[in-house]
Amino acid sequence: MQRTTHSSIRHACQLVCAAALLGGTALAQAQDAQISDDVVRLGVISDLAGPFADITGPGTVTAVQMAIDDFGGKVLGKKIELVTADHQNKADIAASKAREWFDTGKVDALMDVAVSAPALAVLEVAKQKNKVIVFNGPGIDRLTNDLCMPSTVHYVYDTYALANVTASAITQRGGKDWFFLTADYAFGNSLQEEASKVVNANGGKVLGAAKHPIAATDFASFMMTAQQSKAQIIGLANAGADTVNSVKAAREFGLIGPNSKQTLAGLLMYITDVHALGLKTASGLMLTEGFYWDMNDETRAFSKRYFAKMKKMPNMSQAGAYSSTMHYLKAVQAAKTDDTAKVMAQMKSTPINDFFAKNGRIREDGRMVHDMYLFQVKSQSESKYPWDYFKLMATVPGDKAFLPLSQSKCPLVKK
Repeated sequence: MQRTTHSSIRHACQLVCAAALLGGTALAQAQDAQISDDVVRLGVISDLAGPFADITGPGTVTAVQMAIDDFGGKVLGKKIELVTADHQNKADIAASKAREWFDTGKVDALMDVAVSAPALAVLEVAKQKNKVIVFNGPGIDRLTNDLCMPSTVHYVYDTYALANVTASAITQRGGKDWFFLTADYAFGNSLQEEASKVVNANGGKVLGAAKHPIAATDFASFMMTAQQSKAQIIGLANAGADTVNSVKAAREFGLIGPNSKQTLAGLLMYITDVHALGLKTASGLMLTEGFYWDMNDETRAFSKRYFAKMKKMPNMSQAGAYSSTMHYLKAVQAAKTDDTAKVMAQMKSTPINDFFAKNGRIREDGRMVHDMYLFQVKSQSESKYPWDYFKLMATVPGDKAFLPLSQSKCPLVKK
């Protein structure tokens, strides 16, 4: 029989004491934490199968789930769950689902509501229920302007920033006469309005606009009108499949190409749109993004993990969905609660430094301010490997890209 020594007894006691201390600390943290229903439940309401599914939808859901998994699946010892729904691009369906989730589904926060009209509808529900809502997919700037509320965050981009960066750059480069092809709903109309202001402010002129419904199947008549306007720049105030089909129609009508006297500007164009079009068709287009997968080692590392799941590179809304979910979960952990007001206070007081944004911050109006980037789509000869689509033309600091607080109509902003 082995003899037990005093040192081995001491060592065993140290291990037992350390385990007890760790257990006691974890128990104390769990007791201090205040998590409603013992679950942190997140929701995503998106277009999962329609014209905007490629730029939001399943990709956004995947990005949010990646963030939950990377966080460890739990926060403060409580499970993190994700629920999703397809709003079919209908505001009433989105609002009904949000109300159901808040009332009976015990959802603590929405990490995205894609498309502007459904987002506006859900915003009102979240306001009534005092819930956190983070927007990564929709662009309409009213979400953190005149319709702002204490628990709203507009994380990735908005119509003001898109118009401000793209329209000002093109107009200053000599593209003075503009004609808009506009999706006839809240986002498209807002984007045209904001871009028109920028064009006029930079000495340009808006010659007209043609408005089309969501998911239009024939853009021929709209392109004929744009062509007949003789405007130097055709601004595409639309998104998703509508943008892709607009560019294809423009190519057929000769609005794109070496012999064209007109130029297309995609006011909201994602890398997934360029991939769908191909460089032969999209080459030379100017666009504004808040993220590009191939900018540095950090963006590449995240994007390659995302690619392994989705077989395509993430766009800014999908990368933003990951970043904002991590920021929310870190705020819950720091605040030791999922209480809306306390979590929002933590989110607004904590800078955002990750692969998506450096020194990003959430202002009092809920706008997350970060750098935006002006890109030009590469030619086929310039592209060296798969998804090598963009060349950086300009980096615009967040305080220059987004609406200044001095111009905000948000009632939360102190004048």
